Amino acid sequence: MSAPAGMPTEPSAAVTSKISCRTTAAQALTIVRDGVITGEGPTTKGRIHFSRALDADDAAWCARILTATAVEHQPVSRAEAEALFEINDAAAERSDDGLFDDLFAKAVVHHAASASGLPVPSRTVALSPDTAIESWAPTRAVGVDTEVLEWIASQMRGRRRSNHTLMRLVATIVGAATLPLTQIPNVFDIGM
Repeated sequence: MSAPAGMPTEPSAAVTSKISCRTTAAQALTIVRDGVITGEGPTTKGRIHFSRALDADDAAWCARILTATAVEHQPVSRAEAEALFEINDAAAERSDDGLFDDLFAKAVVHHAASASGLPVPSRTVALSPDTAIESWAPTRAVGVDTEVLEWIASQMRGRRRSNHTLMRLVATIVGAATLPLTQIPNVFDIGM
């Protein structure tokens, strides 16, 4: 079935069909980032998109990429999480009603928990807007890898836009208790 005149064909097929692993998913997320930065590219076709703006369609792109069939049962990789940090940084304006922030926080915590050897649900469950992050994220700091928490803190430090959900989870659910007391100020010095 073809799209009516003036309507774009399903653009997600061009980007999401190439996702075969977490590396290609991370690469696809950089395409979204580039679209957010420039307002142009395959993820912005057929709609008005301003540069440095993130809208609900951009958040939906990220969700489709992160839950593509090839990666839906694998934990979120560090490269994918880094791409999400870049998208978060690139977007000076938001009109997505918090969809991206929710997805971003869940994906980073999914990565942190899995990289620490903790069990995580499939991406389709964990990253769903209908699933509360508290229903699956670690509830105690026991077992969370300190290096992963330090990496998250370093990613958040000095960023112009903070994700309050992610900051709250890192500080309370995942873990200030796992960090030596001398490192706690570094975690909280992340632009709150």
